[in-house]
Amino acid sequence: MTKTTAIILAGGQGTRMKSPLPKVLHPVSGQPMIVRILSQCLKAEIEEIRLVVGHGNNLVKSVVEPLGVATYVQEKQLGTGDAVKSAQVDSIEGDVIILNGDHPLITAEDIKGFLTDFRERKLDLAVVSVELDNAKEFGRIVRQGNQLKAIVEAKDASAETLKIKEVNTGMYVVKAALLKKFLPQIKNNNSKGEFYLTDLISIALDNKCAVDAIVTKNKHVSHGVNNQVELAEATKYVYMQKCQQLMAEGVIILDPNSTYIEETVVVGAGSVIYPNVFIRGKTAVGPFCVIEPNAFISEAILQDGVQIKAGTYIESAVIKSQAKLGPYARIRPDTTIGEQAQIGNFVELKKVNFGKKSKAGHLTYLGDAEIGEDVNIGCGTITCNYAADRKKYKTVIKDRVFVGSDSQLVAPVEVGHDAIIASGTTVTKNVPDGALAIGRAKQENKEGYAKKFTPAKKD
Repeated sequence: MTKTTAIILAGGQGTRMKSPLPKVLHPVSGQPMIVRILSQCLKAEIEEIRLVVGHGNNLVKSVVEPLGVATYVQEKQLGTGDAVKSAQVDSIEGDVIILNGDHPLITAEDIKGFLTDFRERKLDLAVVSVELDNAKEFGRIVRQGNQLKAIVEAKDASAETLKIKEVNTGMYVVKAALLKKFLPQIKNNNSKGEFYLTDLISIALDNKCAVDAIVTKNKHVSHGVNNQVELAEATKYVYMQKCQQLMAEGVIILDPNSTYIEETVVVGAGSVIYPNVFIRGKTAVGPFCVIEPNAFISEAILQDGVQIKAGTYIESAVIKSQAKLGPYARIRPDTTIGEQAQIGNFVELKKVNFGKKSKAGHLTYLGDAEIGEDVNIGCGTITCNYAADRKKYKTVIKDRVFVGSDSQLVAPVEVGHDAIIASGTTVTKNVPDGALAIGRAKQENKEGYAKKFTPAKKD
């Protein structure tokens, strides 16, 4: 089988982005656009990927090299032909697909389709083209009959040529032998003094090679990102594609236009997602869950039948079946909430194992804690887990404990099974099973004392 190498051009400065971040590292749906393209190449089973970097190359390398991608530096920005040459094409065999590092919407299916078409038609060189109603600055595909004759850049095109709707996407499929032979023949006889890869088409045609355009109907492949508006458009497209996929699988999304779910997220059938929900990372949502407006969920697992009420923030946590959270709860990393548990409004948990059917209704902070089953945590309760020695300590509350409102548990401390913590208590030592802990000042009533502060009534 013919080996395939992808050369991805990612060395541009991206001045129109108006950003200090290299253009190809700008995120589309939570993922740097270059990483999206690399992942699609891997899904398409491309054997070798060569990434040509330039502007901000050290930062780009730090992102892509851990993925096993080889990088090649384009020392000077001398055009697309020079960029491809920078990938050391002399050491490549088989077929080569040349992609743009700023076209983040391309998919593995697109790539496979281009390669299949190229091989079935036994071409030596092909440019990927698409028909656009608004071709803008794209180079035009000029044909004589049905045969490709040239690619004319928009700035060099006549008024008649500019009417052509078939455009160059900037992607090519080429036999490595042709690339090695004709790439050195590209000249920089133009106003910018650059080497244009489009010139490869005319050189190959002059040498009687089999050259043509692979016309795709998938207009998304032509979407390049050159500014923040186009970046936002790409991200919106990806979010919409994800919503459409989930709805086709039985997820109920009330308003896909205002729902933001990254591609790595899994959602079970029958779940309901309200507007203005953001779900990111490797989050898995089970079937029959309800996620209300303005919830943010990242790197979390929600089992079946979970209800997330409005304004809740969940990060790196596990929420077990039929638990209810919010509104306005915050669940921080390394937290597990048990089956049928309830976490109410303005409750914050961090590194907590919160037991089955336990409840924390409102205005509570629990950190570094083990909470048993059927525990009631009263309003205003906090675990004092951060000590003066700047270390974190653990609170353990066993099954069926009742913690009264406005209680503080100073870690390390353990409360035994079936114990009761009286409201307003500061717990500083362990509480035995079944005991009542009271740790508050004794109340004293002074009869008539309030009169001293009450103004005398006038007749």
